[in-house]
Amino acid sequence: MTRSARRTRRTTRSLQVAGVSAAALLALSACSSSDDASSDSSSTPKSSASSSPKLTGTVTVFAAASLKESFTSLGKELEQAHPGTKVTFNFGGSDTLAASITGGAPADVFAAASPKTMAIVTDKKDAATTPATFVRNQLEIATLPGNPDKVSSLKDLTKSDLKVVLCDKTVPCGAAAQKALDASHLKLTPVSYEQDVKSALTKVELKEADAAVVYKTDVKAAGDKVEGVEFPESADAINDYPIALLKDAPNAEAAKAFIALVQSPEGQKVLTAAGFLKPTA
Repeated sequence: MTRSARRTRRTTRSLQVAGVSAAALLALSACSSSDDASSDSSSTPKSSASSSPKLTGTVTVFAAASLKESFTSLGKELEQAHPGTKVTFNFGGSDTLAASITGGAPADVFAAASPKTMAIVTDKKDAATTPATFVRNQLEIATLPGNPDKVSSLKDLTKSDLKVVLCDKTVPCGAAAQKALDASHLKLTPVSYEQDVKSALTKVELKEADAAVVYKTDVKAAGDKVEGVEFPESADAINDYPIALLKDAPNAEAAKAFIALVQSPEGQKVLTAAGFLKPTA
């Protein structure tokens, strides 16, 4: 073999070796890049949206009767925001609802019309969170449309020819009415004591009574079915409304979402529009 041929052969072999080495380096680089990508992927945290539990199922809320209109509206908002979630309500006198809860009735949330009735639940250790005041409510006299009996004060309700209805004294609206009467040194014998504020208002709406002492929110919700008469003594008998998550809540996560909605600026807007007062700072 000539010297020129040998030189050409060595050059060709060197190029082949170099090509194999380059290919190996490329493969190693690709493998390393793949490993790095895999490592980066595994170390990347999941988004908070994917890690947070999806709200679903039924939320059962036990709430004072005076909250019916506003809470029903807020319940619908929660359902729309979280498809698959259903909010059901049990509205009534706070004392009756509290007794049901301590008696074992399944519920997720309790919203009472007074701290005293909420205490029935907390004293039995049936609340999972510390009750928080979310609104306040003030009394008003509901009369027949047009106020034919010319009721202008709390004292006017003591007239013997007037049929007046009060909430039972064990119910927050009844306890507040009694407090206002005591402060004014007035005695009133109603034609009936009702178990919740809606029942008292219904008596006037049906013309079975001439007047009733209820909440401003109930007078507003009734529209033109009744006429409201404010009285100054009501300022000394304003009720705080506390809300709490219950200890054995079947759907605690969705219940927390409902409570958060009630306390949110959006929820407060709905409640104040219904006539409720904002809680004191």
